[in-house]
Amino acid sequence: MLLLFFLLSTLTLGTLVWSGWMIFHEQEDPLADRLEELQSSAMATASRGPRRRAGGGFFNGVLYVVSIIPGGEDYLSESEKELNQAGIRNRAALAMYVLGSVAFTLSLVGFFLWLGRDNPPTNRFGGLIAAGLLGYLLPKQVLHRLLSAYRQKLQEALPDTVDLLGITLGTGLSLDQAMLRVSEEMQFIYPELAAELSTVVMQVKAGQERAKAFNQLVRRTGIDDIKSLAAMIIQSERFGTSLSQALKVYADALRNRRRLRAEAAIAKAGIKMLFPIIIFILPVLFAITLGPAVLTFLGGASGIGTAGR
Repeated sequence: MLLLFFLLSTLTLGTLVWSGWMIFHEQEDPLADRLEELQSSAMATASRGPRRRAGGGFFNGVLYVVSIIPGGEDYLSESEKELNQAGIRNRAALAMYVLGSVAFTLSLVGFFLWLGRDNPPTNRFGGLIAAGLLGYLLPKQVLHRLLSAYRQKLQEALPDTVDLLGITLGTGLSLDQAMLRVSEEMQFIYPELAAELSTVVMQVKAGQERAKAFNQLVRRTGIDDIKSLAAMIIQSERFGTSLSQALKVYADALRNRRRLRAEAAIAKAGIKMLFPIIIFILPVLFAITLGPAVLTFLGGASGIGTAGR
């Protein structure tokens, strides 16, 4: 039994490591994604059927099996959206996430079964329910953390990038050339936003409409400031207004918002530090300051008691 548990644990750990490596190793290919999108649209026009089909490789088979489970399609759609918004967009990311979640859940189930091997069946059943809930919630929380971190990086990079884009447009370059130039300059400082801008340019070069490419950028990131930026660029292209000056003004507004967010975070720091101080620092401080006095008092009281006898 113990040997089987260790074998399953090793297999699960290997699956998790492989899934994580596959999720973060592959880089996105905007041109290939655009061609795949056109092909999917053509197939959807030719025949209407379920979104996911059997066949097409191991990963597609995994997604198809999950999609036929009640509620599985909604789970896949939500997970795919969050993976895209977290900057993880290679083709196997969704299947790797599902496989990693299943492997993690199975490892928790095996661990709880091994811990409760001597307990009655009711306790083991409760452990199975707890393992299932943890196996479902913990990968979701990790994904939410990745999504929040990616959005924060984009949010912090946006003011400087928009300012540089306005300056580049002022030199006479077209919008695509300016965005490509800015993405090249920013790829070592803000690689996340540089990759997003490069993706938009590649989608436009692949034949996609600029408005649709920017709308997809908004859906990928889910950030209101990028939504405003996309609307500004689309309206400027539609009505022929000057974009460079508008971007400079918008960059100033973004910097003001960033400063306000920093001030709000500083204001919250004191409240967040209050609980660690009360729980961890004050007891130690009381022990250091009052400990010698208490020991002296106890020693004196024991001496008085001995003298009274």
